[in-house]
Amino acid sequence: MLARKRRAGRKKMAGVCFLLPGFLGVLFFTLLPFIEVVKRSFQSAITLDWVGFKNYKEVFSNTAFRMAAGNTLRFTLICIPLLVVVSLILAVILQRLKFAKNLLKSGFLIPVAVPAASVVLVWKVLFHSSGLINGLIEKTGQAKIAWMTSDAAFLVLVISYLWKNIGYDMILWMAGLAGIPNEIYEAARVDGAGELRCFRSITLPNLLPSLYTITVLSFLNSFKVFREAWLVAGDYPHQSMYLLQHLYNNWFRELSFDKISAAAVINAAVVLVLILVLQRSWERE
Repeated sequence: MLARKRRAGRKKMAGVCFLLPGFLGVLFFTLLPFIEVVKRSFQSAITLDWVGFKNYKEVFSNTAFRMAAGNTLRFTLICIPLLVVVSLILAVILQRLKFAKNLLKSGFLIPVAVPAASVVLVWKVLFHSSGLINGLIEKTGQAKIAWMTSDAAFLVLVISYLWKNIGYDMILWMAGLAGIPNEIYEAARVDGAGELRCFRSITLPNLLPSLYTITVLSFLNSFKVFREAWLVAGDYPHQSMYLLQHLYNNWFRELSFDKISAAAVINAAVVLVLILVLQRSWERE
């Protein structure tokens, strides 16, 4: 009996030892720096004097912040549902293929492995004012589109995000589809259910656990689109693709640490609330 308790204690200690490095990493590189950011959001950037909510008032009254927040919100509301739906459709199609399935899966995953700097060169060739796409448009007799200096820049940003992440989400959907037994589909087809009915009554309900994970990951990945946007258009792109990350980067260069800290706390609070709402919705389902 005593030997069993010792073995159980050793297993618990081993588990703690395995978790400890990760916990310390999160503590020292995430939690403690964030606590410092929260503290600085209530201080002056130069004297470090306590200023209360002054920094937050300046952030909310800043025109560039409101524009960047609106663009980021619009980008999120458009791209995430579009990415989730399109990647699900592709996953269902690929799951039913009998030939070249692995080849197509690898093809969709290539954008994940391609460095952002290399992708930007392709975007510049495609969307330059004298680029490939405008060349094709001119051949049809239409006027060229100023992709990077008009509202069309937002479309370039959406295309970049979808191209980069659609393969990743598709693989996650396929993992969920692989966990649905084929016997359920066979029984439904015997009862006369068509493909659409099978998808609505079998596939979608069984994929609800995957939906939460994929939506959260897609939301977090949407913040990484700044790399492509910055490499393509620089610090001050067209206002339609001016995101919060652009604003934070410019404030950092201006050493406006007080405004950056306040904006970071606001951003973290919004992200936390959205994730909690998604989690609550998923738990209800």
